[in-house]
Amino acid sequence: MSKRVDVLNAVKEMVQLALPGASVKGMTADEAKPEAVGLLGMVIVRSGDPGSPDIDLCPPTYHYEHSIPIEIAAYQSSSRTSQEVLDDMMSLIGARIAADRFLGGLCNYLDAEAPTDGETDMRGAVPVGWAEFSIIASYSTNSPLG
Repeated sequence: MSKRVDVLNAVKEMVQLALPGASVKGMTADEAKPEAVGLLGMVIVRSGDPGSPDIDLCPPTYHYEHSIPIEIAAYQSSSRTSQEVLDDMMSLIGARIAADRFLGGLCNYLDAEAPTDGETDMRGAVPVGWAEFSIIASYSTNSPLG
């Protein structure tokens, strides 16, 4: 596999480890917003855009700042708003990022951007809160295709 796909798969696995009860989707045919959100929330990891690399010529090395969009959804509970639940979910993802900034050696550095303000969507009779942010994976490879 390419470094890009390895990084994307590792980010998806990291999110799943951070939120073991949530449904984590993405990078396959299930990327579209699904009709149902599980009781413990849902995360969609999108492929994103690695952008144009910085290039070292000798030897050829391509340095990417890959922006990986993350969409996260949660229901409100009896005592907490969906935005509070989303904040907790994002904090758990943030803790996983902080625990392994190098993504097991795949990245030069891993960080996250601040989330957009969440929106509420009606799914049946229950409102679902949504938020989005990007995980930025900085990595290098010897080929833009590998």
